[in-house]
Amino acid sequence: MKLIAPSVLSADFSKIQSEIQMITEAGADMLHLDVMDGHFVPNITFGPKMVESIRRHTKLNLDVHLMISEPEKYIEQFAKAGADWISVHFEACIHLNRVVNQIKDYGVKAGVVINPATSVSVLQEIIGVADYILLMSVNPGFGGQKFISSSPEKAVKLAEMIKNKNADTFIEMDGGIDVENIKLISDSGVNVFVAGNSIFGSKDPKETISKMKKLIS
Repeated sequence: MKLIAPSVLSADFSKIQSEIQMITEAGADMLHLDVMDGHFVPNITFGPKMVESIRRHTKLNLDVHLMISEPEKYIEQFAKAGADWISVHFEACIHLNRVVNQIKDYGVKAGVVINPATSVSVLQEIIGVADYILLMSVNPGFGGQKFISSSPEKAVKLAEMIKNKNADTFIEMDGGIDVENIKLISDSGVNVFVAGNSIFGSKDPKETISKMKKLIS
């Protein structure tokens, strides 16, 4: 499985419906929605109402990334708003196993996210419980940041851990991904590629997604 997930954070919100239609026609496999609370990360984006609105305009899976404190308080709202995948940060959850299972109870794929400075070793006990692991390849909070070069090495370590556990957990990566580095990232074991500015900011998003898919196939 190799999927391209454009990050809606980089879209023009004043014409979000046409932006979603454009990115769907361009070949996006799913949509990545970054939810930020201004507390866990230094930025504020949107909440369940926006997810609900986007849900009405697409049949693509919605990958909701909760960059928020106490995510367990809001999972039900996002699940009911139409999220297909929901991920929470290891750094934001005291009772991570409970939160992952809370997500799965709604029939939603459950993911665990770690920040760039967090070691993959902390994931040992959640691999096989979570459906996927999201590795941040920039520090969360803002789009358009430079890719952290050590991220593929981190993915290689995580892929080995998953293999050793004989788990079905897959790997997603988010931050600074473009046509220049996506092959290296894919070769490191990543399955889902979140890309914002490199797709929405390109002159031809369809061509960009097409190039990305060829490089990871």
